[in-house]
Amino acid sequence: MRIITGSRRGRKLKTLPGDAVRPTPDRVKEALFNILQFDLEGRVFLDLFAGSGQIGLEALSRGAKRAVFVDSAKASCGVVLENIHTTGFENEAQVMNAEYASYLLRCTETFDIAFLDPPYRTGTLTKALLAVTPHMNRGGIVICEHPTDEELPETAGEFVRVRDYRYGKILLTAYRHQSMV
Repeated sequence: MRIITGSRRGRKLKTLPGDAVRPTPDRVKEALFNILQFDLEGRVFLDLFAGSGQIGLEALSRGAKRAVFVDSAKASCGVVLENIHTTGFENEAQVMNAEYASYLLRCTETFDIAFLDPPYRTGTLTKALLAVTPHMNRGGIVICEHPTDEELPETAGEFVRVRDYRYGKILLTAYRHQSMV
């Protein structure tokens, strides 16, 4: 696993061994950043189920101003911190070891981009989507990674589902504020 492009292109990233973390495949990650290419520069990025942190670090490498990495597993947060150190993004990154709902309940920050990729088929994704939209800026975008057989709502707060992108058995679903559609 590595940073695909940007200022830290080619930097290798660590991940946890075993099935605890399911890294986003490179072709899906590349597709995700093709979707976000005009939305990244100078923006604040939320990697809500960070795992190894590869998505938020890719966003920083491609020009995001800041990234917040949230994960409930201490081991994952440790790997994210190692990867932040490897890429040299210590000043642009913040790691929060917290369950997503408790983090969002106490969060006062707003975000431009949120990436949600919780464990598949647990019912967590829709709940997380509904919890994150109040923390999004009006011009923001929320991207959800999920299996093709997992249904997501058409709306989440003031955010509207604008498009699904299919990559084999994986869907990336994009939501934007209703005023931007």
